[in-house]
Amino acid sequence: MPSFIASPRPVGRSTALPLAAQRAHAPAGVAGVALAAALALSGCASTPSATPTSSAKPVAAAPAAPTQTASPTPAAAPLQASPDADHAAGFAQWLTTFSAQALEAGIRPATVRDVLGKAQWLPRVVELDRAQPEFTRTPWAYLDSAVSPQRIAQGQAQLAAHSAALQAAAARYGVPASIVTAIWGMESNYGSNFGTFRTVDALATLAYEGRRRGWAQTELLAALRIIDQGDIAADRMIGSWAGAMGHTQFLPSVFLAYAVDADGDGHRDIWGSVPDVTASTAHFLARSGWKPGEPWGAEVQLPPTFDHARADPAVRQTAAQWEAEGVRSIDGAPLPDLAGASVVTPAGARGPAFLVGNNFRTILRYNNSVNYALGVALLARQIDGGGPVAAPWPRDIEPLSRAQLQALQEALNRQGFAAGTPDGVMGPATRAGLRGYQRSLGVVADGYPTLELLQKLQAP
Repeated sequence: MPSFIASPRPVGRSTALPLAAQRAHAPAGVAGVALAAALALSGCASTPSATPTSSAKPVAAAPAAPTQTASPTPAAAPLQASPDADHAAGFAQWLTTFSAQALEAGIRPATVRDVLGKAQWLPRVVELDRAQPEFTRTPWAYLDSAVSPQRIAQGQAQLAAHSAALQAAAARYGVPASIVTAIWGMESNYGSNFGTFRTVDALATLAYEGRRRGWAQTELLAALRIIDQGDIAADRMIGSWAGAMGHTQFLPSVFLAYAVDADGDGHRDIWGSVPDVTASTAHFLARSGWKPGEPWGAEVQLPPTFDHARADPAVRQTAAQWEAEGVRSIDGAPLPDLAGASVVTPAGARGPAFLVGNNFRTILRYNNSVNYALGVALLARQIDGGGPVAAPWPRDIEPLSRAQLQALQEALNRQGFAAGTPDGVMGPATRAGLRGYQRSLGVVADGYPTLELLQKLQAP
């Protein structure tokens, strides 16, 4: 799902979608009575006018374009219920307050009553929102799954079966059909698994008791507006636990900004219309900066003297400048003509290296994870008949658990190598601190965490 819209999905995790919802049913009539009171107080004889504002800004990626989603009116904080409290009753009480906000934002009274009023509290959504993976996934483990032989074959079959829709989207927006197909495969396995949660239920649950209530309220209003516009019926608005919807996992605010009615039926349907799905995905990429005709990048070989601190998406220069420093294509072909190219080494100095440009960064707008963007790029390449990664991955390196990464951060900080707040997540500060420690040891400073480095840091 697109992370540019502040999705709660952990960056770089597997694209496998959550389990089916486990609904906790509120007592019959409680929410309905409360909503009726809210509607009466709001004067629901006429439809309030909408007040468009911009969508919520992302946490870890460039901002999405403005949408027509109305921002929620500040409300009293949701109830902080104890584990033994009646969440169903608290949720119904929250619905009363939020229903008034939805009416003020321009959502039709019938939608507030018949859709929001029937929203259900899903404890499974809260459980998934709070879950943290015990182990980080290595780049090769991630790509083994994301770019599997089966997914490549399925992608080629989908590209052939839906050639007309994919080529039409490519011609209209300048995004290759294989890139759109690869995103489709990464996000929902070509539509075979795009989630089983009712989007309104999931977002209402997160808005009532989630880590980012303001974001969830904005997305919930966007979802209600989509239903209001008639693009999709509420019972067909299905997606992930985090509110991402349809074949290519748009959040509601992104749907409002980028979804396209490509089949001309008067509805933007990313659940059942492949032309709408492919055009909407290509439209987002085009609006996010995709440059038609430019490759995403290439696998490269680095010179022995390469400074691995410069293997960073923030370090950009022309491909010609990288070539002058000894960077070469892995297959001997000329480097792609890229103006703002970066070197990335997902597994550190011992793994493959890639020279990436603007279009790779555009894929990052979909999900701000180098592993994800590399998965899309490599899957697209092999759907088009290209080969896999040539250089071997360092498969003997064991992944560190979150607890071990936190211990590494704490040890770096104790020894004066600033690694940021110990949270068990590798970020720029931790990599910089680790590189400093590696330099002190006289080893290649690639900032890649290993058990050996942790043990050295913890040694007396």
